Amino acid sequence: MESPSLLHYDVLERGRNLLAFSHGVDSTALFYLLLDGKIEFDIALVNYGVRAQSDVEERAARALALRHGKKFYLVRAPRWESGFEEKARRFRYDFFESLIVKEGYDNLLTAHQLDDRLAWLLMRLRRGAGAAELAGMETLSLRHTPEGREYRLIRPLLEVPRKVLYHYLEERGLRYFEDESNGDGSNERGSLDGFVSMFSTENASGLVRSFRYLDRDRKRIRKYWRVLVREKELRILLLNEEGEAGRAADTTLKELGYLLSGKERERIDRGESLVAGRHWVIESRGPLLYLAPYLPDQEVPRAFRERCRILGIPPKIRPYCFRMDMDLRKLTIRITH
Repeated sequence: MESPSLLHYDVLERGRNLLAFSHGVDSTALFYLLLDGKIEFDIALVNYGVRAQSDVEERAARALALRHGKKFYLVRAPRWESGFEEKARRFRYDFFESLIVKEGYDNLLTAHQLDDRLAWLLMRLRRGAGAAELAGMETLSLRHTPEGREYRLIRPLLEVPRKVLYHYLEERGLRYFEDESNGDGSNERGSLDGFVSMFSTENASGLVRSFRYLDRDRKRIRKYWRVLVREKELRILLLNEEGEAGRAADTTLKELGYLLSGKERERIDRGESLVAGRHWVIESRGPLLYLAPYLPDQEVPRAFRERCRILGIPPKIRPYCFRMDMDLRKLTIRITH
């Protein structure tokens, strides 16, 4: 069987690459495919400590990195009593981005594959979505760390069905770990896995074409807004079309690790001030859309509040600006040009 092809091989070949690694099927296959392609990379693993095999996977990943001369970065996550998925995602991207800044990586590689993209589409269909939301993950996107360092998030396997990755590993006798929670039907994704696996394997070429069409549609839709301000986790967007606030907020917050619900997008489209997931505040001011972490307990001095009022910065955005000691003149210059 021919090995799966990697997307954006030319970009991978030129840059410094950090692979988000778990030693599961997908990331293990990507590890060996990068080796096959003579792509230089190092690996980073988050040990959440929630499964019996977590420490075994950590030791095996460390040994694999040592055997192939790769740097191995590790962080152990705290225990969260609620909101695990969102907190875990933020935690791991904070970890990866800290390495990108400290070690100078250009590209962050994740092992999402075609099944993941199809499952995303189906889950969004359940909740209500347009073309940009259904397109879901991108094969390559530009991201920024809180420090302002730009990097590429690359998903080289996004057009490969998961069963192909299984076959690749099995044919070569390569060791990987299977998450014992996979396919147990205990969550939204789990209930779809059986159908997704069958459909992606039998209809891979058609799915790939469809997602490429959706990607083109998404690029056209994104012309309806642009980012004026990108400071830490503050974003200020300029909307060029009416009715695009919800879509613009959804796309932007997805990059920051939060998924809006359909009802939240509708409220944003109506111009409502919204706190999403008790973490993100979204406020509209004419054609401007403000998004920032929500800090209800942050005390803001009166003088700072007054400067913000004069500059048109919405009330719920001000605590984050104060906490981050933002230069309001810089925000004003960027807003007015």
